[in-house]
Amino acid sequence: MTNFRFTALPHLPAVVAISMVMGLMAPLSAVQAQGLKPSSQLRLPVPAARASTPAGATSNQQQADFIVAVVNSEPITNSEVRLRLLRAEQQLSQQGAPMPPRSELARQVLERLITDKAQLQLAKETGVRADDSAVEGAVQTVARQNQISVEELRRRLRADGIAYSQFQSDLRDELLVSRLRQREVESKVNITEQEIDQFLREQDGKGGKAGAGALELNLAQVLVAVPENASADQVAALQARAQQVAERARAGTDFATLVNEFSAPSARADGGQMGLRAADRYPPLFVEATGSLRAGGIAGPLRSGAGFHVLKVIEKKQAGMPAATIPQTRARHILLQVTPQQSEAAAVEKLVAFKRRLQAGQADFAALARENSTDGSARQGGDLGWTNPGMFVPEFEKTMNSLAINEVSEPLVSRFGVHLIQVTERREAQLTAREQRDAARNVLREKKMEEAYLTWVQDVRGRAYVEYRDPPQ
Repeated sequence: MTNFRFTALPHLPAVVAISMVMGLMAPLSAVQAQGLKPSSQLRLPVPAARASTPAGATSNQQQADFIVAVVNSEPITNSEVRLRLLRAEQQLSQQGAPMPPRSELARQVLERLITDKAQLQLAKETGVRADDSAVEGAVQTVARQNQISVEELRRRLRADGIAYSQFQSDLRDELLVSRLRQREVESKVNITEQEIDQFLREQDGKGGKAGAGALELNLAQVLVAVPENASADQVAALQARAQQVAERARAGTDFATLVNEFSAPSARADGGQMGLRAADRYPPLFVEATGSLRAGGIAGPLRSGAGFHVLKVIEKKQAGMPAATIPQTRARHILLQVTPQQSEAAAVEKLVAFKRRLQAGQADFAALARENSTDGSARQGGDLGWTNPGMFVPEFEKTMNSLAINEVSEPLVSRFGVHLIQVTERREAQLTAREQRDAARNVLREKKMEEAYLTWVQDVRGRAYVEYRDPPQ
């Protein structure tokens, strides 16, 4: 089963991750290009730790739940806190991150529950709505981003003891809160031309370096989990397995494929990617191991309390303005849409046949695209032109970035249909003056929205009536 990331409270520019299930948020992209629009990074909830019991919990506490806090007359129960605490600890352990004292983590979890509940109450009170079609769309997004069908999603939820109705309810709550934030925060953030001018002058004064110490990383990992109380022989076997992963990754094997084949199920979401974030939000072990690596570099195996990690540097940059040059890719694709007349399986089969013909030299990619693709790029032989990072949906861009020049991908299923992708060129491109201003605007908007979001959250939390309850004696 896929998992959530354990993150701080970022601003949320669009539909967000299922925080009401997990209590953890993930920021989303708002970029779109070539008709391939990225969607929110909704994820499957981590399964409840059925057999786990927090240290110090008694059988009486398990049998008789009790209220630990009341938020504007709505209760938060001990079982809610315990469940989220277990999940937070599990996530920190899997990432090899430092574990705060249990009492401190429990306090943070409770405060997050209070904040979430206060925001949801405000959304409902102010008339924010999410109809059934929006919820169903969010369900389908979860399934697509985890590359499974809705039926498989339902099956996994059942296997992990999560009621589908509860899953839908949690998604509806998340949509309500997201729409409230869009209305109260994002719509009120504006960037002036004068602010952009000032920002660019400041960057020039720094020699183009936006805060030399503010390193940001996006790392992907394969986690070969080591069970508690594993024998020396078991540990050695798992270390050898991790070493095999590292060697295959360095030899050029698609990292997402290695993640699906070797990684612990809870660490397989998004091809193992942990997301672009400040380096100090990664475990020091990860930062030190990747310090001298460039994008595409492989580190590991590294040993942590969770097991053996093999890391790939997806992106590394200084916070603030992007570099004056950016990597660009020129690719082409054949898109077959899924329709009542053409199932997903039939589309995949057709593209597999196309790939065989291309590899045998019996067909031309551009000709096949013109004759078969249902995308607007068909007239250009499927050519998508030169594109910057972040312009395509994550699953498309991830596959595209993994391809060598002229290599043809396996059929890729996205929310738009089934694609066959080929990369024709790559280059480093200089940003134009307009692109630099657009980049500056995005940086300033991100910063302003984060500040506005944190202020808004504090205000919502401050206006809520919160009563803490002592546990029963």
